Amino acid sequence: MKALLLAAAACSAAAFAAETPLPRCDVAPGWTQAGAARMYEGDNLYDYMDGNSEGYLIYGFQKMHGVTCKKGETQFVVDVSDFPDPEMAYGMYASNRDPRMPVEALGMSGQIVPQRGIFVKGSKFAEISASPTSLDHSAEIRKFLQALEAKLDGTRDQPEALGWFPKEGLDGGTIRLIPQSVLGLSILKRGYLAKYDYGRAFIVKQPTGADQVIAKLKARFAEVQPISIGDEGFQATDKYLGRLIVFRKGAYVAGFANLKDGFDGAPAAKALAAGIR
Repeated sequence: MKALLLAAAACSAAAFAAETPLPRCDVAPGWTQAGAARMYEGDNLYDYMDGNSEGYLIYGFQKMHGVTCKKGETQFVVDVSDFPDPEMAYGMYASNRDPRMPVEALGMSGQIVPQRGIFVKGSKFAEISASPTSLDHSAEIRKFLQALEAKLDGTRDQPEALGWFPKEGLDGGTIRLIPQSVLGLSILKRGYLAKYDYGRAFIVKQPTGADQVIAKLKARFAEVQPISIGDEGFQATDKYLGRLIVFRKGAYVAGFANLKDGFDGAPAAKALAAGIR
């Protein structure tokens, strides 16, 4: 009878673990839950994030599961958020990453600093905030996130567009997914932006009407001159975006803005066009 009760208890525990959404404190040894688990959706995330909720919602935030874990005097606030797709989840991660700090091999990418850790895997963005803040929790954060990452489903492959930017002169830590108004232009609705030592590069996918977008951009800028890049392209100047090279390749509108005076951006723009697939 005792054996049967133990087996039933084990089955119940396994079923509970399978049904309980991640994160859970028991993904790593020695951690116990403190307080009730949390769950937020778009309409009540403000209750938890206050002024920071907009930074999640702009990437299409769907829901967040969270838990507070304790181990001795150390406390981890652990949250896992769902986004519409891996690209938007990566955008959320990149907007929270410190470009000056190294990244970690966690999911698509991760980063750990003394009191905080983040990573993205598939359409999920995971984060830990540790206390007390007077201590360096990097080692424990790494262990916990490694255990959590192993249990989360989803791809570890980064968005393909990250590899399309030419490497020469690129500040790799600055590549970000801009969820709306790339370069501050509402016509460029969603795309990638990267900093170079001579300007800024952008890649925007236009599933339909890329040729119309190019035409509207030509009409917007002054001193437009055609340039032979991609399917069609032009050079222009703008009060805020400086010297630009813009081109279309298939369904993509891309190019460079804020090019340094005297820098010939055409070779860089051609290299960018060659990388887009």
